[in-house]
Formats: sequence, structure tokens, C-alpha cells
Amino acid sequence: MTRPVLILLQVSVAVVVLVIWHLFTATSLFGNPANAKFFFATPIDVGERIVEWFVSGSIWYHLGITLAESMLAFAIGSLGGVAIGFWFARKPLLAMVFDPYVKAANALPRVVLAPIFALWLGLGIWSKVALGVTLVFFIVFFNVYQGVKEVNQTVLSNARMLGMTERQLLRHVYLPSALSWMFSSLHTAVGFAVVGAVVGEYLGSSAGLGYLIQQAEGVFDVTGVFAGMFVLMAFVLVIDAVVTLVEDRLLVWRPQAQVATA
Repeated sequence: MTRPVLILLQVSVAVVVLVIWHLFTATSLFGNPANAKFFFATPIDVGERIVEWFVSGSIWYHLGITLAESMLAFAIGSLGGVAIGFWFARKPLLAMVFDPYVKAANALPRVVLAPIFALWLGLGIWSKVALGVTLVFFIVFFNVYQGVKEVNQTVLSNARMLGMTERQLLRHVYLPSALSWMFSSLHTAVGFAVVGAVVGEYLGSSAGLGYLIQQAEGVFDVTGVFAGMFVLMAFVLVIDAVVTLVEDRLLVWRPQAQVATA
């Protein structure tokens, strides 16, 4: 299957969903459209609200705040997860000692931490960054840890026989082994970084996409809520596309998966 055909199929799914949504909320085909519109808005109204935000420029400030929070959370959480994941994988005794504490910390519900971070760090961006870091860190940490542990032992033994130093092993054996695992976790971590920022904004802030959604929800503006969610989804897709570009650049040696056809 060629890429243009794949993109066409993906767009077709979105079109079908939008058509069903429009029929459900703007026609009497599925019942009373007034009730449906109150609870779900209409795709046309949502689209007009999004266009209005961008044309007036009111959305850019909120997007910038959420982008800054998300990128900081993504960068700090990812770097911490990669560094500590490598460290624990290379030090089995250390990993065994801290294993119950890591699992206990990962089990904490992050929403409970949000008001604590707000108390410690205030209602500025850093409380949202801290919440995002707690979501990103563990995803990256566990994947990198597992990726390093599952390095091919034959390759590792041959590299040691050739006299590679620990630094050379890290660069040429351990890092390539963990890269696929790491980027797999980064795609998930992108969404969680944004979730952390938005949830933090939702619980207490004066700007950001979470703030926009919370304000719209507070006055039962369903159109505004859906518009905020769609902008948020597009925002995550753009960031994920950037991660994919970096992944393709660093993993150029990896065989490309073939798309199966029916």
C-alpha cells in the first residue's frame, strides 16, 4: 500500500466520523437535534470556533503556554528517564534495591500530586511541568531499562572480545539496542506531557489550553470544550510528527515496516 493511499484512508475515517457527527447533531435522522446539539455541539460550530480563535489570535498565547509546559515536561522527564534507565540497567544491584520504591512511586495517582505541586511551586508553569515530568519519566524509564537489559548477548560478547571499552559498548551496543524502545516510549510520552500540562492548567491556572477548556466547561459552552479538545489533539499530533522525524533520522539503519494489504 502506497503512502498516498494510506493517507487517503486515514482522512476518509475522519470524514466519516464528521459526517455521522453532523447528521446526529444537525438533523432529525437520529432524533431531536436540539438535544444532541446541546450535549455534543455540531462540527460546523466547532470548526467556526477554532477558526475564530486563530483568526483573532486569542489562541496563540494559550498555545504558547501549553507548548512551553509540555516541552519542558517532555525534555526533563525524557532525559531523566533515559539517564536513570541506563544507569539502573547497568547496575543490577542498584536496580534491585530501588525496585519497590520505583514501583510504589509509579503507582501514585498523578492527579493527587497536582494540588501538591501547586502548593509547592505555585500556579505558574512549573507546577504543570512537574506534573508532566511525573507522567513522562516512568514511561521512558521502564522502556529504556528494558531495552538495555535485552541487548543481544552474542553481539555484546563479540564486542567485548574485540576489546571495546565501556564507553564504546554504551555507544555502539547498548544505545542502539535501547533506541527502538526509547522512541516507542517517547511517542507515548508526548501525549502524557501534554496531558500533565493541561490537567495542571485545568486545576488551577490563568492561561493555556486546559484553562480554555475549563472556562468553557464552567459556562456550559460545549462548543468551546470540543474546540479546545480538537486543538489539543492537533497539537499533540504535530509534536508527535516531530518526534517521528527525529526517530527516522536516528534509526535510519532500521528496516522499514511494510504495510500489509488485504
